[in-house]
This record gives sequence, structure tokens and C-alpha cells, in this order.
Amino acid sequence: QVQLVESGGGLVQAGGSLRLSCTDSRRTYGRYVMGWFRQAPGKEREFVAAINWSSSTSDYADSVKGRFTISRDTPKATGYLQMNSLKPEDTAVYYCSASDGMGVPSKVASYEYWGQGTQVTVSS
Repeated sequence: QVQLVESGGGLVQAGGSLRLSCTDSRRTYGRYVMGWFRQAPGKEREFVAAINWSSSTSDYADSVKGRFTISRDTPKATGYLQMNSLKPEDTAVYYCSASDGMGVPSKVASYEYWGQGTQVTVSS
């Protein structure tokens, strides 16, 4: 069973940066795809980025390409989402997720495991 623990959210001004972390407390990341999703108030949860843990293949939503970078540290069983040039529209609860599937899926239904979420607020 995967247990995902997130950290790194907070309040930042527009143009600033944050780095989110997600650790598999049972250190089973070697078999998984890790994804990041976000959900703003009144909106559906949406795909942000994903990385295949073994191949390091990654994918991004168009809205974050060139600003966000997803990465992983295998020995630490931790994944990261580096967020630069943040905009007010990036404000949301960000969720880490994991899947034992293939590729780099972008659909919520493709992920079996979810973290508790961390709030990111970008002020204008």
C-alpha cells in the first residue's frame, strides 16, 4: 500500500517560486508513476504533471509548460514539483498521486493513490 506525504505549499507573490515534495512513506516508488494534480475552489481536479519513475519520462499540462518541472529522487523515494513564475491562477490545492500503471497518464481515474493535498496561494 502506498502512503503519500506532501509538503511545500504556502503563500507566494506572483512571479515567485515554490517546490512541492511528495514522499512515499513506504519507499515503493520504484514501481510507480507519480502525478501532480490541482483543484481550485468550485473547479474539477485537473492534471498538472506526471513522471514515470523508472524511465523518467514526463508530461505537463499546457498551462504550466515552461514554468513547472517535475522530478524524482529515487533513493529518497521522493518526487518534486518545482513551480516557477507562479501566477494567481495557479492558486489551488495541489495533490500528489501515484499509479502502478504505464506511461504518464493525465486522468484522475488513472491514479490509485493520493496524498492529502497542500495549499498553494499566489497573490497578485
